[in-house]
Amino acid sequence: MKRVFSLRLPFSLLPLLAIITLLSCRASVRLGFGSQSPAADASPVVSVLSNATILLRLASLDLAETAVRKDVDELLEGNFPSSTRVASAGLRHLPAAMWRRENSHFDVGLRAGLDGRVQIRVRSPRDYNIFPELRRSLRDWWKNRRFQPEIMSELAKLVKRPLDRHHGLTDSGPRYASCAVVGNSGILLNSDRGELIDGHELVIRLNNARTHGYQRKVGSKTGLSFVNSNILHLCARRPGCFCHPYGENVPMIMYICQAVHFLDYTICNASHRAPLLITDIRFDMLCSRIVKYYSLKRFAEVTGKPLEDWAKFHDEKMFHYSSGMQAVMLALGICDQVSVFGFGKSADAKHHYHTNQKAELDLHDYDAEYAFYQDLVDRPQVIPFLKDSGLTVPPLVFYH
Repeated sequence: MKRVFSLRLPFSLLPLLAIITLLSCRASVRLGFGSQSPAADASPVVSVLSNATILLRLASLDLAETAVRKDVDELLEGNFPSSTRVASAGLRHLPAAMWRRENSHFDVGLRAGLDGRVQIRVRSPRDYNIFPELRRSLRDWWKNRRFQPEIMSELAKLVKRPLDRHHGLTDSGPRYASCAVVGNSGILLNSDRGELIDGHELVIRLNNARTHGYQRKVGSKTGLSFVNSNILHLCARRPGCFCHPYGENVPMIMYICQAVHFLDYTICNASHRAPLLITDIRFDMLCSRIVKYYSLKRFAEVTGKPLEDWAKFHDEKMFHYSSGMQAVMLALGICDQVSVFGFGKSADAKHHYHTNQKAELDLHDYDAEYAFYQDLVDRPQVIPFLKDSGLTVPPLVFYH
């Protein structure tokens, strides 16, 4: 005889079963919409990724390239660059006469051609070799124009080797053991670090900042003078193109602010006893992208405005990294240890320790550069563009 088993629930349990079923259905509904819920949760992530892409794209744009290319072409053809000319009522090329006065250190004339371009004409036989040398150095500089972050690994060959040859050294090693990059901030006057600075193998100073009278604060040793080409342009007016506050035997390196400054370089290079080097344009482009990236990033974080609005507050064709930033970048490429002095600002300190200048230049974003320095110390692996260079960032210390 078969026994039939039947499952019967007490009537009192039926409401509880109904509640459990209802809750299970709601959970199923939630799980069923799971494909939409993560998308909603991920929207901030998507936004961040989108902003990061826009940030890198905008940082890579160089709106000044077309104007610089035009200047280079005009100089190679023997014409005065149009970017340095401004039309004026009654005087077609106002700065031309001004340029003649500023460049009286060699005998040239400026003549307006039929096509409206201003042609440079050398009048003295002693300056006849200027333009062949100008064209050669300008072509050599411009032909390397491409984004190549791996340039960081070539800096020792491009910079240290010529300096070693100048000092009669044949095998001094691929890099300097230690380097001090000395900025010009007035905060240097708040401490006595001159002896510490001079203890480095190579001391790099910026834009001919004088040391006389400040040795206890800033040191007296200089192995490399880092300047921008505006400094050399001022030096080129002096007899013999004198530009040696640290001594005629101290090498100089500079970055080009305007293509027309190759005229000054050509003249001064012939009279310099020590090497006068120009930064590789690939190095310039790398520095430019890094600083613009941090400026864009900081703009969005501080203002909350779209990244595209950055251009409304900065002149993209004039915006530029500072000499100090590029000097730090140079040290990263040629030194095993880097110490940085005189970078930063204080309410009670002058902008430059050796001048009365108080205001910062609008074409630099110093706060963005400080953010870059912070990442160099704390997390160099996240720095865009630099992380693609293959460089292992050496130990770095900022003295404040």
